[in-house]
Amino acid sequence: MQQDEQEYVGVTDNGSERVVDAVDELKEQLRISDEKARQCLANWQRTQADFENYRKRMQQERRDAMELAHSSLVAKLLGAIDDLERAFTRPPEERGTADWVEGVRLADAKLVAALESEGLSVIQAVGQPFDPRFHDAVMRQPGENGVVMAVLQKGYTLNGRVLRPAAVAVGMSESTETVEKE
Repeated sequence: MQQDEQEYVGVTDNGSERVVDAVDELKEQLRISDEKARQCLANWQRTQADFENYRKRMQQERRDAMELAHSSLVAKLLGAIDDLERAFTRPPEERGTADWVEGVRLADAKLVAALESEGLSVIQAVGQPFDPRFHDAVMRQPGENGVVMAVLQKGYTLNGRVLRPAAVAVGMSESTETVEKE
């Protein structure tokens, strides 16, 4: 290229200086155009990344809203499950006929199965160490210290998130009771 430039610049007296100036000006314009192109590409890439992040954020917000609505519906149904379960704790003379009991039991089983298929699960508590994330201690009773002795109201998780903690009785050893009284 240097040889071409030397030949192009040449030894002519009438316009060689102007040709060199034009080449330098074109080189400068090319450099500026390259810089603008790089800047436009960087801006486009940044905009593309921002749009992708926006799209992902919108999808996550949509999933969260659906999950919240789902949680709200399931939470409302928990009271019905509790009532059905309490119906079975009544003495036999207070219950209806055997057909009534079987029908209620079937309805309970169908309701629970439907909710379990949507991600609902019972928090297992009896015999487990007390965990405030999953259990709500409402009373103490004699037993192994810090272990759940009885469930007073079932707790539930929905897709791994606690929907309602289990209301439990926590064990307290006699030595702990003596220390607390003193």
